[in-house]
Amino acid sequence: MARHVAFLVLPGVQLLDLAGPADVFMAANQCRRGRGQEPSYRVTFAGPVAEPDTASGVGLRVGRLSRIRGAIDTLVVPGGMDFGEAELDPRASDWVRRRWRRIRRVVSICSGAFVLADAGVLAGRRVTTHWRELERLGQVVPDATVESDALYVKDGSVYTSAGITAGIDLALALVEEDLGPDLALEVARILVMFLHRPGGQSQFSAALTRPTSEHPGIRDVQVDVTENPGKDHRVPELAKRAGMSTRHFVRVFTQETGEPPAHYVQRVRVERARQMLEREGLCVEEVAATCGFGSAETMRRRFQQSLGVSPSAYRARFTRRIPA
Repeated sequence: MARHVAFLVLPGVQLLDLAGPADVFMAANQCRRGRGQEPSYRVTFAGPVAEPDTASGVGLRVGRLSRIRGAIDTLVVPGGMDFGEAELDPRASDWVRRRWRRIRRVVSICSGAFVLADAGVLAGRRVTTHWRELERLGQVVPDATVESDALYVKDGSVYTSAGITAGIDLALALVEEDLGPDLALEVARILVMFLHRPGGQSQFSAALTRPTSEHPGIRDVQVDVTENPGKDHRVPELAKRAGMSTRHFVRVFTQETGEPPAHYVQRVRVERARQMLEREGLCVEEVAATCGFGSAETMRRRFQQSLGVSPSAYRARFTRRIPA
């Protein structure tokens, strides 16, 4: 029997959140047919509104939730641009709340996590969502553990993915879970994508989004680190600039910023190196020296720790071509 994969489609849905994962399941069916086998998935689309618009303005036509028949193997909830901020349709949340425990797998893509949160599905679980919505999701589900760098997270029968294209990664992982790595690799080749994408979503996020401290000494240190990442920013030196003892400085800095000073310095240096690597012309050794890593090997280790990829791999993926 083909597994029933039902997509819950709400007005304002992000089209790629919906179409990307759906195409993964349909590509798996195509591969099965090519092997002389029956399709593995029956994909349906339903929602509280019969003709919802997408965030990109494309109109859709889907079935009504009340007309879904038969058992659902996998429920997929795609996200939308403002799902983390707007009031969600209570009909969708009520439907999920009533049905999700009878479904083998419940999946959210990007900000679709807020629909699952509204239905009580994410309480006490490890979860993720788009990097811009991580803090908001933590506020909505305070007893959940929000993973900041994962492309997708599995916690029991509940799966959540990071932003937009990460939903394709998650759908491919579900195919691998169902049908094995050989068929999943064939699907990945058809869709021209990684079977397992290297790194997490940190490599795509804006890392320096935390606010500057209101404490004058801490604020001065933050500005100095951000503007001059190549300087000596060892913690005792930072404490001197802030006019504090080292112990007191570490305590106040951590309270004010939510992270220890050494972690802040590393994050700023990685972010500045990212920006430099995105432009052509500088070798890795020059970037490492400018950003205060001391050596290319040290920068490589810091990149691997923070982003899950090497500086060379990051540059190959994100370099912006500067016209002559």
